[in-house]
Amino acid sequence: MKIQILTIFPGLCEAVLSESILGRARRAGLVEAEAVDLRRWAKGRHRQTDDAPYGGGPGMVMMVEPIADALLELRAPETHVVLLSPHGVPFRQKSAERLAQKSHLIFVCGHYEGVDQRVADHLVDEEISIGDYVLTNGALAALVLTDTISRLLPGVLGDSGSALAESFTTGILDHPHYTRPASFQGWETPPVLLSGDHGAIADWRQKAAERLTRERRPDLL
Repeated sequence: MKIQILTIFPGLCEAVLSESILGRARRAGLVEAEAVDLRRWAKGRHRQTDDAPYGGGPGMVMMVEPIADALLELRAPETHVVLLSPHGVPFRQKSAERLAQKSHLIFVCGHYEGVDQRVADHLVDEEISIGDYVLTNGALAALVLTDTISRLLPGVLGDSGSALAESFTTGILDHPHYTRPASFQGWETPPVLLSGDHGAIADWRQKAAERLTRERRPDLL
């Protein structure tokens, strides 16, 4: 799996890509993830990547030309290009599972007021949104996708079963988790989890997950 984040803030991305599970996966060669500086394809003395919007209005808009030139160089026949945008379809666990089947992903990051519409219309395969809110930096959204997708790849997580029994993977929220100490300041671990009865534990976890989903995310049921 190769993931490239096309952004004008590569330093922000590298700080995240170098740490924790993603950092270990990169060093082990399980995923090739990198931030690519869009300014490499920007023209002019100041390597400009944005300009004022036609028709007036506040803010600046990311220009189509540097993005087009970058994708022309980076794209291969197997590449799948995603634009991170509030206009995109909501990102879900199923989206991550689908994208994890790709061999090469490029995430195009919007910044400032937005991205020239011609990028969405002609240069990408799909648009994705990570939520109903606005970020100042599309690289943050791209990092969310990178993390979610990478942890589904073989070998990235220490326990291969971890990604199979999490919230949303099973269609509902995950069950509550407890670890040592069994009692803390009078707050007790459910006795069934200490019983050693694996059948009873599995039944408790399923019912607890369903109860939590009904309370917090009934839309998932």
